Amino acid sequence: MTTNTNSNDRLIVFDTTLRDGEQSPGASMTLEEKVRIGKMLEQMRVDVIEAGFPIASPGDFESVKAVATAVKDSTVCGLARSLDADIERAGEALKPANSGRIHTFIATSPIHMKEKLRMQPDDVLAQAIRAVKKARQYTDNVEFSAEDAGRTEFDFLCRVVEAAIDAGATTINIPDTVGYNIPHQFGDLIRRLIEAVPNADKAVISVHCHNDLGLAVSNSLSSVLNGARQVECTINGLGERAGNASLEEIVMAIRTRHDVFDCHTNIDTSFIVPASRLVSSVTGFPVQPNKAIVGKNAFAHESGIHQDGVLKSRETYEIMRAQDVGWSDNKIVLGKHSGRNALKSRLEEIGIILDNEEALNAAFSRFKDVADRKHEIFDEDLIAIASESQAALEHTRYHLVSSFVCSETGETPRAKVVLNIDGKEVTGEAEGGGSVDAVFSAIKTIVEDHGTLELYSVNSITSGTDAQGEVTVRIEKAGRQFYGNGSDPDIVIASAYSYLDALNKLASDESRAHPQHSV
Repeated sequence: MTTNTNSNDRLIVFDTTLRDGEQSPGASMTLEEKVRIGKMLEQMRVDVIEAGFPIASPGDFESVKAVATAVKDSTVCGLARSLDADIERAGEALKPANSGRIHTFIATSPIHMKEKLRMQPDDVLAQAIRAVKKARQYTDNVEFSAEDAGRTEFDFLCRVVEAAIDAGATTINIPDTVGYNIPHQFGDLIRRLIEAVPNADKAVISVHCHNDLGLAVSNSLSSVLNGARQVECTINGLGERAGNASLEEIVMAIRTRHDVFDCHTNIDTSFIVPASRLVSSVTGFPVQPNKAIVGKNAFAHESGIHQDGVLKSRETYEIMRAQDVGWSDNKIVLGKHSGRNALKSRLEEIGIILDNEEALNAAFSRFKDVADRKHEIFDEDLIAIASESQAALEHTRYHLVSSFVCSETGETPRAKVVLNIDGKEVTGEAEGGGSVDAVFSAIKTIVEDHGTLELYSVNSITSGTDAQGEVTVRIEKAGRQFYGNGSDPDIVIASAYSYLDALNKLASDESRAHPQHSV
């Protein structure tokens, strides 16, 4: 896919969930999880997928390489500082890509140049030019970012942008790295930059906005109104600190307000909700109920006045159709007697592709288990089932074999759990303040390296007393945070799955010495 076009009516969507999104504390993803998300983004027709920071660690390098191998229709991008070693590593990781991009950057604001880089402006300019030329040795699709552009002196920013384009950059990214800007101010910056830089028409102008003041989407949209033709964003607004601009909100704003925006995206919006659920499940970051577009209450109406209006005419209170972003009111007509092909067909209809027989068998087994205990299976159940089944196929150390809990009024709850650890079954027993506490305590008697539990959160995936409960936990160890996610109609079992998911991530943690976190 070619994305280096300066077409005035086309907005390029650059997703950085796998790179900037993963920098959220506790949101580290395995190689297999990155590939699954990358393929979902490809189905959504995302133009550019930033797969990671290849030089950050051997794991990051392999993840970028794996995404570049698996994704065929989207451009796959690797991040690199303006250093030869970074750029060489990115070029190597992107070799398998049908379409690859190197994204190189250097800070340009006075505070960053003085306090972080300890470099003079002329030296920063020279290094930016050298980096772009180096990247062009690997690909003609090169993006340059002026880190902290939102606080950069305008004249110097113009010099850097002009020089980067002359050196061969085909995309110029103007990041609001620290979320400092205000929409009218940031939009005006983009307009002035396009007008002032003589060769600005030879590159796509991009923006990458952080959400520290809750303005990332607003700043991005203001930039689009002023000539930016690439937006960098993440699923669910995931990202370090307060997160990034939310892909779903930007895309649907462009689509819904076509009377305001004179551009369009290529995004297949029907994959927005499945992608949101997948990212939430993989990272363990639940989506808040009132989150725009993808929150479970986004299309709910409780007020009697609203309900009356919607029943008479949906457009009275809904500016979008829920189905257009992947929500569905349809119940799957499947039960414990349904076959694997029926399950596979429905999963594909909601955007979940299982690549091999092993993955389908795992999902089918889990589906049967849930169907035996739940009267109706909803699409949300299927998304959770598929995500957990695929995760279970990846290498994990701890697997729940069985759990027994005894809890009665006036007695201290007691639990017994059996875990499979590297092929060997181990039993643990303990008491606790409640059923979940007892199960967690029993697991701790088996797993010595369990960190500190900092968060325990329960949500219902669907409605009804037989709904699957979705549990999120966060554990902390030596300053690192690990999120776990699990679901089951039995909330105690869901809690055990979630806790073990977090413990597996802790056990397989690979040191990630990100040389640079903020772009």
